[in-house]
Amino acid sequence: MYEIMSLRELIALLVFCAAMTFSPGPNTMLTTAIASNEGLRKVIPFTLAVPLGWLLILLITGLGIGTLVVQLPILRWFIQIAGCAYLLWLAYLLSCHHHLKTIDSSKLQITFGKGVALQFLNIKVWLLAVTVTSTWIINAEGQTSINQYDRLALACFVVMFFAFASNFSYALIGSLVRNWLLHGKRLLIFNRILASLLAATAIWTLFV
Repeated sequence: MYEIMSLRELIALLVFCAAMTFSPGPNTMLTTAIASNEGLRKVIPFTLAVPLGWLLILLITGLGIGTLVVQLPILRWFIQIAGCAYLLWLAYLLSCHHHLKTIDSSKLQITFGKGVALQFLNIKVWLLAVTVTSTWIINAEGQTSINQYDRLALACFVVMFFAFASNFSYALIGSLVRNWLLHGKRLLIFNRILASLLAATAIWTLFV
């Protein structure tokens, strides 16, 4: 029976993607912020934009461009600085809001298209794509793989699944605390905590 990857490889890929996607980061912080301020329905476009952006980056990396981005200092620094600046701006906007429904896609500048584009400014996604390509697509347990296209297709499915699952999970958390945030200054405090985490994540991306 033909198998694309060995069970050991597949389990390792699943664990790697789960750890990378469910750990707090720019996407999960933004997802939580939008869901807690506007509700679950409003954040769905962004939760769909994230896996599409990851898919495009993984496909580009499979063609060799991703390695170029990571290895060339100028390109790497451009992505890191531009991404950090944009995330800091979003963190500032988030920290200023203290009423429900005051944060919308236009104010945070996160439409579906911009959600996809934001992934290209996330150096963490490029590093993930390069790691997946070099470890699970080009190589097969230490040997050069002979079914790279099949491996790429499987890896794309796994990465997209976890990208959506992680962001949707954070969206659910944000929407569940939405009513609790109605009282007093809870929303303002919550937004500023998220904004601080988002800002810290943005600065962290400069050093990965």
